[in-house]
Amino acid sequence: MEALTYSQYSLVYNAFSFVFAAMGAATVFLFLSRSQVAPQYKTAVTISGIVTMIAMYHYWRIFESWGEAYTVTNGVVAATGKMFNDAYRYVDWLLTVPLLVTELVLVMRLPGNEGSSKATRLAILALLMVALGYPGEISQDPGTRWMWWVLSMIPFLVIQYELFVGLKSSIAAQPAQARGMVSSARYITVLTWCFYPIVFILPMIGMTGSGAVVGVQVGYSIADVLAKAAFGIYIYAIAVKKSEIEMAVPR
Repeated sequence: MEALTYSQYSLVYNAFSFVFAAMGAATVFLFLSRSQVAPQYKTAVTISGIVTMIAMYHYWRIFESWGEAYTVTNGVVAATGKMFNDAYRYVDWLLTVPLLVTELVLVMRLPGNEGSSKATRLAILALLMVALGYPGEISQDPGTRWMWWVLSMIPFLVIQYELFVGLKSSIAAQPAQARGMVSSARYITVLTWCFYPIVFILPMIGMTGSGAVVGVQVGYSIADVLAKAAFGIYIYAIAVKKSEIEMAVPR
């Protein structure tokens, strides 16, 4: 474990605490708000809540592991000898990242089997992206990290292509009043997901030692809040809007 100053230790500690609270609040909100959307959109909102619930649990475990890895005495931070278990983060991503793309497809309510086939394809690509990133994350060799980063970026870029090209006609078929929101959801996905490969390479572009530890942990924490809690609430907003539109259409 890297030697940290008290400010560095506290910054990471407080970041984990904030994410845990944000995920918990989003989970409660999303599950309690399911009644505000039409039945056809309840699954998308439910999955959004499941994503934040899974993340909340794993951030609790990450938070505990961080506390066990260091002790603070009179403002001096010392390693305890216990390793900080960062693998919780990748276990979380293996579960939540495929669900994130699934909730986006579900709220679009694509016709026939198009929705299930598109969600399945994107979920598999997301799993592959996370799985390819993990060997590089745990490696201390820059060359190895770059290799796995490049490999994980392949499914990442395919997902972006699917969102902007593969779903283009589906976006056009959305209700006019909600089309802008659904289209924006793709941009939110891209922008929030771009945090992850950038944070991944921080140790490879000159950030070393305790600075790299803090940068990676805080960076991933910010990315998770935006990509899961904030995105989940946006999915709920789309579901509410589309529910209002469809209920207003004469039958």
